[in-house]
Amino acid sequence: MTVAQKLLRWYDRHGRDLPWRNTRDPYKILVSEIMLHQTQVSRALIFYPRWLKQFPNWKALAKASNTKVIRAWSGLGYNRRALALRDIAKQTMEQGIPSTEQEWLALKGIGPYTAAALAAFSGHEKTLPIDTNIRRVLGRMLLGKPFPQFTDDKRIRSLGMDDWSRITKFYDIPQALFDLANSHCKKRPDCETCPLRQDCLAAKKFLNGTVRVPRQMIKKSIEKIHRNKKYPDRIYRGKILKVINEKKRVSIKSLAQQIDPTYKDRVDRIWLQKMVHRMIKDRLITKDQIV
Repeated sequence: MTVAQKLLRWYDRHGRDLPWRNTRDPYKILVSEIMLHQTQVSRALIFYPRWLKQFPNWKALAKASNTKVIRAWSGLGYNRRALALRDIAKQTMEQGIPSTEQEWLALKGIGPYTAAALAAFSGHEKTLPIDTNIRRVLGRMLLGKPFPQFTDDKRIRSLGMDDWSRITKFYDIPQALFDLANSHCKKRPDCETCPLRQDCLAAKKFLNGTVRVPRQMIKKSIEKIHRNKKYPDRIYRGKILKVINEKKRVSIKSLAQQIDPTYKDRVDRIWLQKMVHRMIKDRLITKDQIV
């Protein structure tokens, strides 16, 4: 039995039943991909049906205002993702819906991973989308690297496509790899019970205890915190958005009082104004909402 056959047999038995896996509609798949970027699956499962009920297709989303889109997204975080999704919908209404990986990649807001995912899951194109999870599984299995890096993606894709491109249900392989990463091939992998341990070049290293697991896989970004504030700016931006969504229009003074009880106009006003201006520039709010 080949590695791919082992993987797919395991996936048939243990794969997660997720709603976006039961469709080939590129719109529904794109919604899931944008939601899952920087959001846990459990949270996306809550918002996914709500979003599709309000914006069931490209046309409905393309026509939606910034305010409606952001309100529907509120709670998922990183609200610019919602506007990017709406802008992609506008492009598909103007240019037509792409059908290949390269056509998806040509759209503004679609990166290499998302383009490959849409081509694989919607069009069943034999292409391998590589995200953090797939990089970790295949980097370990094919390259023997306990902690593969972004620079390994080209080799991973080449080896993966060479070995598995003849598989009829190739589009299920990435989904199976996602689930294997979730269940077994984590930062500290469970190699002992992994269905592919005999085929993984890194498994012996982990099982022998010769791998030093780094405390931090990715260097944390330095978040901007204004003077002695309790939270970074992104938290206050979320509070600003929540207040404006509820009040429609609000003054700077009232906004300040609602987002930060420690606000002092003399030292914090410029900080607040800059955040508001950035949010207007990012199209999260509009000028006429601040009175």
